Amino acid sequence: MRVLVTGGAGFLGSHLCERMLARGDSVICLDNFSTGDRCNIEHLHANPKFQTIAHDVIDPFDFEVDQIYNLACPASPKHYQSDPVHTLKTSVLGALNVLNLAARTQARAFQASTSEVYGDPNVSVQREDYWGNVNSFGPRACYDEGKRTAETFFHDFHHTKGVDIRIARIFNTYGPRLGAGDGRVVSNFIVQALTNSTITIYGDGTQTRSFCYVDDLMDGFLKLMGSPFTPRSPVNLGNDNEITVRELAEIVIDLTGSTSQIKHLPLPKDDPKRRRPDTSLALKTLGWAPKVSLTEGLRRTIAYHEDALMKPAASPVRRVA
Repeated sequence: MRVLVTGGAGFLGSHLCERMLARGDSVICLDNFSTGDRCNIEHLHANPKFQTIAHDVIDPFDFEVDQIYNLACPASPKHYQSDPVHTLKTSVLGALNVLNLAARTQARAFQASTSEVYGDPNVSVQREDYWGNVNSFGPRACYDEGKRTAETFFHDFHHTKGVDIRIARIFNTYGPRLGAGDGRVVSNFIVQALTNSTITIYGDGTQTRSFCYVDDLMDGFLKLMGSPFTPRSPVNLGNDNEITVRELAEIVIDLTGSTSQIKHLPLPKDDPKRRRPDTSLALKTLGWAPKVSLTEGLRRTIAYHEDALMKPAASPVRRVA
């Protein structure tokens, strides 16, 4: 197949491009490189079936493709809050441009949504039929509401134009290529621990998260996109093993043998207190469940960051248009 991946140079996008090339697909990686890293895809350019195009998804684009994965959007608060208007436009206009292309080419379209559509949830665990608790005027709204609107676009294009859609609500994911400066909790803790720096926990550390290793998530992506089942609702993809942020910090310290101490900082506004997916729909309809344990996934991710810390800064990857 000929596949388009928007945000293909990002953490998740680069793993997805790699997977699809491995199975023989031709892949177009579309990225504006605002948060995507050229180093993530440098090793893929030797494959003649891989093409990178520098482009912002808020502007229309046109290709002949069989499938589209829409992964374009900054995913960490540090990045998406730096330019909230552009973040919102990326989610909303990006989804619209993807769907217009899918309608023209009759391509199957995949939306990488997020657990953040549930906001700071009043219920736990979070099922796909929970409408969420989102502050539409808060500092996270540009991301949360942008993703919610993108889901609405996908739903409405399916019902009014017959576009074949898949929507995945992604819960916290980690693994190699999650950048050291990304600002998300796993990479923060690992880099701080490896450098014996102070580990910073926002709030008292009792807030919970459920961490899914990137290989498991990619399995879920491909199962969802390849399934003949067209779900009536989005599908949660994540690991339902819920732990506190404090416990995560302690595990990382133990696995790295770090001498880091823990410091608590104020909890950001609207930061979710509990995050745990109900993944029964994915298991029932796709036969999908995560396999990699948190300890094993963290070991692999720590090894990646150890290697990255030892390397000199990489030279920029040439843009291919």
